[in-house]
Amino acid sequence: MNIGADIEEVKRFKKYAKDKERLERLFSKDEIFYCLSKKNPAQSLAARFCAKEAVWKALEKENKKITVADISVKNNSDGTPEIYVKNKKRKDVKVSLSHTKEYAMAMAVKL
Repeated sequence: MNIGADIEEVKRFKKYAKDKERLERLFSKDEIFYCLSKKNPAQSLAARFCAKEAVWKALEKENKKITVADISVKNNSDGTPEIYVKNKKRKDVKVSLSHTKEYAMAMAVKL
C-alpha cells in the first residue's frame, strides 16, 4: 500500500479558471466541465489538482510513466470520486478531496 497527499492554495487556481489553455493542459474535459459548473470553480480546480498530485505520489512505481495530466478524477453516481489513469479506471486507488475558502487538499491510497 502507498499513500500520497497534496495541499494547494485556492487563489492560485482563480487565474487558472480563466485560462483555457492551462486548464486543457492540466485537466480533462470532464474535470473542466465539472469544476466550472461550481459556484467557486477555483476551489474545485484546486481540489482536483491536489487529487491528481496525491495519486501521482501514491503510484510511486508507476509515476515515471505518467504525468499529472494523465490522471483524472470523476465522480460516480453517488458522488464518490474515482480515479482514472490514461482513461482507465483504477479500482486500486482511493482518494479523498476537501477544500476551504483558502486551501484544498487530497489524500490518495493505492491498495
